[in-house]
Amino acid sequence: MNSRGSGFFKSGLVRGAIAGLFGGLVFGLALYKLGALPTIAGLVGTDDGKVGMVVHMIVAAIIGAGFGAFVWHQRAGIGETIFWGLTYGVLWWFLGPLTLMPLWLKGMLAWDIPAAQAAFPSLIGHLFYGVSTALAFVLLQPERRGAKPSVGALLRGALAGLLGAWWLGDMLNAQGQLRTLWTTVAAQSNLVAWMGLLLIGLLAGMAFALLYPRATDSSGASLIRGIVYGFIWWVVGALTLLPSLGGGGWAWSVEEVRASFGFFPGFLLFGVTLALSYHWLSVIVRVLFSDELVPRGEEGIGAEGLRALGRGALAGLFGGLVFTLVMIQIGFLSTVASLIGSTSSLAGLMVHLVIANLVGSSYGLLFRRQAYDIGSALGWGVSYGFFWWILGPLTLMPILLGTTPVWTVQVAASLLPGLIGHLAYGAVLGIVFYLMEARYNPWWIPHEHVDALRVERRKEQVLTSAPALWVFVVAIALIVPIVLGK
Repeated sequence: MNSRGSGFFKSGLVRGAIAGLFGGLVFGLALYKLGALPTIAGLVGTDDGKVGMVVHMIVAAIIGAGFGAFVWHQRAGIGETIFWGLTYGVLWWFLGPLTLMPLWLKGMLAWDIPAAQAAFPSLIGHLFYGVSTALAFVLLQPERRGAKPSVGALLRGALAGLLGAWWLGDMLNAQGQLRTLWTTVAAQSNLVAWMGLLLIGLLAGMAFALLYPRATDSSGASLIRGIVYGFIWWVVGALTLLPSLGGGGWAWSVEEVRASFGFFPGFLLFGVTLALSYHWLSVIVRVLFSDELVPRGEEGIGAEGLRALGRGALAGLFGGLVFTLVMIQIGFLSTVASLIGSTSSLAGLMVHLVIANLVGSSYGLLFRRQAYDIGSALGWGVSYGFFWWILGPLTLMPILLGTTPVWTVQVAASLLPGLIGHLAYGAVLGIVFYLMEARYNPWWIPHEHVDALRVERRKEQVLTSAPALWVFVVAIALIVPIVLGK
């Protein structure tokens, strides 16, 4: 066996299997608490919980080896690897409880909403398995841990976390939900609830700095990373830790998740606020106090920004036209028209296209030079479209209409068709923007040089967690109708 093959076996398969055993222990405790081990034992024809645990650990080691083989070739640090672990956990929830296990036990697939709802506790368990396995995999390989965060990075993370917590607390307080988040731990006043939420923000911000000691990518990538990070804290905080502290057990069933859905949009936006604040603070510090040379494009920042704005605006218009088909079907144009005090569908169409244009412009600024092929363009675009479903109709639109956002299951369910429209809008936006960006080739730069640079950057992007982020945001978008469905 050559050195590369030996490294793959030792660093990939073996360490992945060991990491999988650690993740299996974490997931196994959850299965024991949920009383699911006898079901696992059914795979070998018994209902003994101890046998179920043994079977579970064997499977966990095998799947862990697969994870090690999957991420072995990547130059990913702890933060990147954890996001791959999350996506790997979701993948195995689909392959395991919804596909292979029902095929083995019943000879049929479980690809329907009721089956997915029944398996929702297993989804959260798989997420914990993925994160635990990824964390153990990194700890087993010192070269993946990266540099330790500086005191400045921890302070920036803490400040970013406090900003995110303040925003989340303000939104929850306006909806009368701030103390509800803490009812399980008997918060008797808004002051106690605020202190608890700010503590969560502080811990989340410092943890983010540990995962990402340096901000090295774009604002757009940070935004999408923030969505996933906020989702993690919704699962860990609202669904697991806080209910446990109150003695009520984990809120992992779909009914309990539905009851906690009011915190879901807030935690996603909390993560976005944290990640963007951390990125921007890091950029400011680097620009003002660092001698490090920052890579620049082939043209001035002003010219590049103007081009990105224009391309984004045009791409947003194309996406808005596609989204219009959904708006007409669900009769939402008159609601959009109410933003300017009208009830006319034509006025609603005009307002809708203006908004699509503005959102497209913001995409151009945030995601310029981030898409190097159709796949990455689709990934960033769809993820950004999902973000705007959370920020737009669920949050900003009620504020612009002079009311308070209401993050309830009923409101979100009524806006569910709009989720499809936002995803379609994002897909068209991302692809059209990429096509325009890829066609641009200044006459003074050889075409071969531009193509080679794009290929190199595409390879570098694949080695990060970017593909995992795209897949996981799509998974979150698919989880929403599972939670909202009846």
